[in-house]
Amino acid sequence: MVAAGRIRTLRSQLRWAAAATVVITLGVSSLATAQPVIGRVFTAAEFSSRRAAVMKSIGDGAAIIQGTTERPGEQPLRQSNDFYYLTGVIEPRAILVIDGKSRKSTLFLSPTTERREKSMFGPSLTPGDSAEKDTGIESVVPRADFGAVLSTIGKDGRTIFTPFRAEVLGSASPSDPVALARATRNDPWDGRESREEAFQAKMKAVAPNSEIKPLEPITDSMRAIKSPREIEVIHQATRIAGLGIMEAMRDARPGMQEYELQADAEYTFKKYGSYGAAYFALIATGKNTYYTHYHKDTAVLQDGDLIQFDYAPDYDYYTSDVTRIFPANAKFTPRQREMYTIYLRLYQAVMTSIKPYVTPADIAKDAVVKMEAIVANYKFSDEKIRTAANSFIDNYRGKTVRSLGHTVGMSVHDVPYAAATLQPGEIFTIEPEMRVEDEHIGFRLEDMLLITKTGYINMSAFVPVEIADIEKLMAQPGLSNAALKMSVAK
Repeated sequence: MVAAGRIRTLRSQLRWAAAATVVITLGVSSLATAQPVIGRVFTAAEFSSRRAAVMKSIGDGAAIIQGTTERPGEQPLRQSNDFYYLTGVIEPRAILVIDGKSRKSTLFLSPTTERREKSMFGPSLTPGDSAEKDTGIESVVPRADFGAVLSTIGKDGRTIFTPFRAEVLGSASPSDPVALARATRNDPWDGRESREEAFQAKMKAVAPNSEIKPLEPITDSMRAIKSPREIEVIHQATRIAGLGIMEAMRDARPGMQEYELQADAEYTFKKYGSYGAAYFALIATGKNTYYTHYHKDTAVLQDGDLIQFDYAPDYDYYTSDVTRIFPANAKFTPRQREMYTIYLRLYQAVMTSIKPYVTPADIAKDAVVKMEAIVANYKFSDEKIRTAANSFIDNYRGKTVRSLGHTVGMSVHDVPYAAATLQPGEIFTIEPEMRVEDEHIGFRLEDMLLITKTGYINMSAFVPVEIADIEKLMAQPGLSNAALKMSVAK
């Protein structure tokens, strides 16, 4: 890990990140090369342990989950989060049955064709001994066999656990597809049920005596605490996110458009093997910083503007979420220094109060004492800035704080916290905002925090936050200095 404030140049960080990528992939089983339709990072044993944990929770019931479908166009296939979490299999229309009675799992796969493999996907996972060995799933059979297995489960009247929540793919959080499914169902000119609702109805028709319950309470509780390998993958996603932000810092200058900085980050994402983005790019300059999730990315960077940059990759089915603030012209003005510094010190006060086995409310109480002392001793040149600082503290003062930020994992807004107190293995961000209302600008930093038994690790600490470090980095040449220039048609 690289300590905060020790970054010298992005070039050295890129070399380090490349080496780190090798470290992550070493030691993984032959899945990475033997079967490209299986995830490249986790071992079959880790997926097996997850299915075993589900078995402990369902008694003699059965957990049944569908994989995602083919894409509607020329798009790469990305498996749904929960199906990938339990199998590592990246095949369309697969079905998994985890049988609590037999203590075995069965994977049902659609048939493949030579044309499909040659023209679209390459080698596919097919039933047989090799698939069972590669996946660690006891039985891999044709999808056509699923009906008979479901009928047997139904004859016994066994409980079926299945997802009720709409599937989550890339660039989405659990609430997003749920909201879309609800809007579609309530649309008087649409009214379709979700794929999950249709699946439940069809299973109920085959197994009318079985009670159908949601699987999410089980899988969400498992996903809340990250395994050591999950932590390392998220750490790598955070390294890539940070490097992307740093490329944008180095490249920024007045006259560019916000989307040009997005291109800097996306180059870095792809350079280090990301599937794509974890969410839309939140790149705001000037007064656009006032809007928390501004994502038009079309404004021109003006001399004297501050830029708020929030973007991260979808890397091996895990995400990150990092935000930084920097000046378009590479130099903070005296007023910007005053506003940014007080915000940064208050933000850091919250960070230093975070501890394991403590509630967010107690952390907030501790932070308020520190923040009030910081404001009392800070030299303000303008009461508007003091007001903004006190409004920031008000978010933690005199009320019950239930959350410091949002969890991060397979989704950028991931499954709920494991308990009322922070637990080792949880990963979340803090991103409190300070707004200077009269000037219509906002300040929002965001870091990736891993709770440990003794404290926390800031995974994104290497991305500069101090003014001197930001300005030093921005003095270096960026990608645009070497990029090909498009000729203007005459």
